[in-house]
Amino acid sequence: MVESEENGVLFPIFILTIIAIPLVPYTFVKLSRAFSKKQRSIHCQCLDCDRSGKYKRSLSHRVATFTSCSNLTVVLLWFVMIFLIYYTKNISRESQLFEPFSILGLEPGASDSQIKKAYRKLSIQYHPDKNPDPEANKYFVESIAKAYQALTDPLSRENFEKYGHPDGRQGYKLGIALPQFILDFNGESGGLLLLFTVGLCILLPLVVASIYLWRSSKYTGNYVKLQTRQAYYELMKPSLTTSKVMDVFIKAAEYTEIPVRKTDDESLKKLFASVKSELSLDPKKMKQDEAKFWKQDPAVIKAELLIHKQLTRESAVLSPALQTDFRRVLEFAPRLLEDLMKMAVIPHNEQGHGWLSPALGVIELSQCIVQAVPLSLRKLSSEGTAPFLQLPHLNESIAQKIALQVGSFKEFQDLSLEERSKLLKEVAGLSETDVADVEKVLEMIPSLKIEVTCKTEGEEGIQEGDVTTVQAWITLKRPNGLVGAVSHSPHFPFHKEENFWVILADSNNVWFFQKVSFMDEAEAISTASIAISETMESLGASAEAKNSAVEEAVEKVKTGSRLVMGRLLAPAEGTYNLTCFCLSDAWIGCDQKTSLKVEVLKRTRDVEGEAAEEGMEEEGEEDELEEEDYESEYSEDEEDKKRGSKKKVNKKESSSEESGSDED
Repeated sequence: MVESEENGVLFPIFILTIIAIPLVPYTFVKLSRAFSKKQRSIHCQCLDCDRSGKYKRSLSHRVATFTSCSNLTVVLLWFVMIFLIYYTKNISRESQLFEPFSILGLEPGASDSQIKKAYRKLSIQYHPDKNPDPEANKYFVESIAKAYQALTDPLSRENFEKYGHPDGRQGYKLGIALPQFILDFNGESGGLLLLFTVGLCILLPLVVASIYLWRSSKYTGNYVKLQTRQAYYELMKPSLTTSKVMDVFIKAAEYTEIPVRKTDDESLKKLFASVKSELSLDPKKMKQDEAKFWKQDPAVIKAELLIHKQLTRESAVLSPALQTDFRRVLEFAPRLLEDLMKMAVIPHNEQGHGWLSPALGVIELSQCIVQAVPLSLRKLSSEGTAPFLQLPHLNESIAQKIALQVGSFKEFQDLSLEERSKLLKEVAGLSETDVADVEKVLEMIPSLKIEVTCKTEGEEGIQEGDVTTVQAWITLKRPNGLVGAVSHSPHFPFHKEENFWVILADSNNVWFFQKVSFMDEAEAISTASIAISETMESLGASAEAKNSAVEEAVEKVKTGSRLVMGRLLAPAEGTYNLTCFCLSDAWIGCDQKTSLKVEVLKRTRDVEGEAAEEGMEEEGEEDELEEEDYESEYSEDEEDKKRGSKKKVNKKESSSEESGSDED
């Protein structure tokens, strides 16, 4: 059995290691996230955003954020680690190896006179006759006197210098990193070792695996319930409009779990009356549609009414209980809309195409929720007055007046600073401060540019069934020079980072899609470098050409561009007029699209390859025939030679016989 002192040293080290392995990297991850959030807090500086309060972290909010369960757990574990380090350090000091030279303050190999001199010096300080302190007496007897005896006795000193111990060669001691009471098999605690082993090696991993499997069986990687994703996929239709997208969006399982209290009945009726004009109710069948509306799940009704309250910017009139539900609904909205977008563009037909119409509806709904703009103001042909409502201090009537003066939001942006200031003062009646706020928001609105190509790498033209590479460069510019930013959304109670969706579509068929973010430049550089490097390697380019292409891509990323790449199978022969969209999920009026004409040729590469293979086979057959002929000729020659040799032998024999007969 190992000694308890050894176990007392090893067990804290073991626990310290077990805690440090997950705690240290997790702490670094949390710190990096905290610093990245501070760096990425690039938001609008207008008065509306300041008044919203979501960018100002009060002391109570900071305390609440810091005192979360995960943060408190991390802090507690770090205190435990510090205590274990201190405890282990003290124990290790107490259990140090016996070093007589270091005890006497001498270097190894000191002479006898030096040893006696050091002993007399320490005796004056620690001898019981000189120092009445019990600790000094203990140190003198157990350390100083023992060290002096070990170095003055010839045999002890020889053993120490030879084996490192005054008593000679010592055996090895092995310790187990467990407390002594667990290793005590003499009493009732004998089974604790078995319980500890089973709990640490079997039960703990089993519990962790069970929690992970349970969570993965309920949620997607984006923390959306699998039940919600299944409902979205089943309800998705190829011709959904924005109003119909709303009907699908509110069917999320996260919204059906919102509590509906008895006291909410009257409040929900008032909400219905205030947003009735925004609901997709048929005026000819108003009563029937109202009855159908109220037959839905109460939680779904509540979620839809609260969302429309956000769109109409009337959330301030909600009761405190409904305010809590309102924030919960909007907190789920961004990731639910992203998942709904994926369900719209993923393959739904045999050709592997998604649907464009519902995807555009999801983007339009996302923009309206973030900017708090009613769906009724979004027109099919253009955005109408909706983009103007993104600007601070503008309401619907003022936006209509400005739209009549300039025509479109793009023309309003293209005005000079003086012309725009004059228009806002005269038509909207804004002050200098209000005009300055409008200019701050206009400087935040991005302008996008798309450069897209579609080709088969290493081949001329695209043929049926080719693996075609889609490459798109999305360039973002802002008047204030920022690339990544948080969108201006004073009426949305949470931070909303910009995301853009790149969609390549033919009519209502989505060929290719990808989400793009301009926030993380380092990740974008890495992605572009790897993609360009792999493409150049597949083309067999030289190292210099590959490095040059990678450097060019990195410079593009640093100047505000992002690379989007994907592969798809070329369809049947024909000419396809595709459209590449770059859609924002937060801004209204900055979406861009460009046309792309793709000509797919008839498949000829495989035919040429088959013909070449047939030609190779025929040549091989001819070679085999030639070899067979060569071998047959060679074999005949051999036989002729053999026959000739036999004839010569026969002639010689006959001639020898004739000569013998003559002699006779």
